[in-house]
Amino acid sequence: MSRARLPAAAVVLALLTCLPGCSSASTAVEGCMGKQAVGATSAELAGTYRGEGDAEGVTLVLKASESKPGSGTVTVHDWPTGDWYRSELGESFDGSGTWSVVQGGTSATEFAHLSLSFTAPKRFLDGDTLDSLSIAEGDGRIHLYAEDAPDVCPAFRLRLQGG
Repeated sequence: MSRARLPAAAVVLALLTCLPGCSSASTAVEGCMGKQAVGATSAELAGTYRGEGDAEGVTLVLKASESKPGSGTVTVHDWPTGDWYRSELGESFDGSGTWSVVQGGTSATEFAHLSLSFTAPKRFLDGDTLDSLSIAEGDGRIHLYAEDAPDVCPAFRLRLQGG
């Protein structure tokens, strides 16, 4: 290898080893949002979330139930419509329903997630829109996201405002 190519190869190698998150994170989720949560409480999750990435413009509001821990009501704005109702509702909808936390398991790959059940618009069938979000925590903030490829930062993600 010539002398000119050696420094260029070192620069390329340094850039490649820094991908995808340029940190010491062990996963892409950890690199862009924080550690995946094994569990979460209503108090931790309640609040207003704003969309980032593919979720830009999306708002999700979680209100905790006083009588049922780990659950409550949800209101969404500009939420992605599933294929079945796209011809009626368009690309996105405003709606409401309920939420609950499904706690993670005991293995290293079982993490908590948020389960959403939409009751409005009333014509929704379960499973025809994004109704399950994973939970991550970093920098003292909660993030909700749709699972994507494990080696890239999730494209559809929401961040808890305030706090």
